Amino acid sequence: MIPQEIIRRKRDGAALGEAEIAFFIAGLTNGAVTEGQAAALAMAIFFRGMTRTECASLTRAMTGSGRVLDWRRADLPGPVLDKHSTGGVGDNVSLILAPAVAACGGFVPMISGRGLGHTGGTLDKLESIQGYDAAPDEARFTAVVKSVGCAIIGQTGALAPADGRLYAIRDVTATVESIPLITASILSKKLAAGLQGLVMDVKTGSGAFMAALKDSRALAASLAEVAAAAGLPTVSLITDMNEPLASAAGNAVETLHAIDHLTGAKREPRVQAVVVALGAEMLLLGGLARDLDEGRARIEAALDSGAAAERFAQMVSALGGPADLIERPRHYLPQAPVTLAATPLRAGHVRAIDARAVGLAVVALGGGRTRPQDRIDPAVGLTNLAGLGAPVGPGQPLALVHARSEDAAREAAVRILAAYELGEPGVAGLVVVERVGA
Repeated sequence: MIPQEIIRRKRDGAALGEAEIAFFIAGLTNGAVTEGQAAALAMAIFFRGMTRTECASLTRAMTGSGRVLDWRRADLPGPVLDKHSTGGVGDNVSLILAPAVAACGGFVPMISGRGLGHTGGTLDKLESIQGYDAAPDEARFTAVVKSVGCAIIGQTGALAPADGRLYAIRDVTATVESIPLITASILSKKLAAGLQGLVMDVKTGSGAFMAALKDSRALAASLAEVAAAAGLPTVSLITDMNEPLASAAGNAVETLHAIDHLTGAKREPRVQAVVVALGAEMLLLGGLARDLDEGRARIEAALDSGAAAERFAQMVSALGGPADLIERPRHYLPQAPVTLAATPLRAGHVRAIDARAVGLAVVALGGGRTRPQDRIDPAVGLTNLAGLGAPVGPGQPLALVHARSEDAAREAAVRILAAYELGEPGVAGLVVVERVGA
């Protein structure tokens, strides 16, 4: 077997065998397969798709490209659980949810990714915290999960390394939206993390990779079927992304927003609804709640009591960040030197939002990547984003731009003005659209 023949077969619509997929992924891991060849196969899969059998083979190969954690040796007194989002704009839920579930008795070894396309990455957000080690060795990762209950890190060279290479390639080759590639990427990381239960947050709407509800349902079904074949209990919630989830988009600004949510300084209903819904599902999967009502009540109590905030503080400190981040977040999170209000010329109400365009405005500011090697500016972003139905006008901006320069701020403001449609007040739909799974 040689890589170009495997690419050719998929390009021509053939179903690849398990041996072919395993060979290609092994080459991607050890460097025998080039970045160009990996990009070509990703594009072929994007256009030709994969059968469930092929996708399961790809998932297994990527999982097996590195170590698979076995938490039985850690003797944890609770279930090993995780959540994963398919990506959106202003989605900082992981930073709130992982410590909340930990406060309820779950153990959350969350292996997160960097930003893809117009969406932000959980890892990029955490790396905006001074000193935070997002790539600890396995011993430190295990110790933090055991002592704190949660640790959010990036993919190490040991865990699903093939996915780490392919993930970056997908970001810059317009192949992010491929359902088989999304499925294999997510599940290979989660299977490598040794989970006992997984809850998926599958986004739908203008800011999601799967903008159409039918495509979001297809992705949720793919994840459920491939996960079930791998023996990983999985439930998916399809959630709305027709507007940014939080009122902040960017790395440091979303981290600050999450800290405000954890401490109760500011809690937005849409973020709260997603955190509570996902958390309840995780607790139910892990046997930590008898039903979803009890799960929701436990997550809310963890937030209201400050227990979740305390777990977040412990996680940050244990992974090298400041011990007093919760008390002094602005002291440790970088701030952009220029701020500018993106203000419409006339008054009105927000009728519709192109959430993808909002995300791309953050990328243009330097808060995202157009190439894998690009460095992210953690300080830039958007805050005070107006939601659907909000009144806006000369005295009420659509957003506040945080930029590195005046020119960049003005350009971002133009992008934001183009992303918003004013008119009769738009009505936000249910933030949790539907549930898929057991």
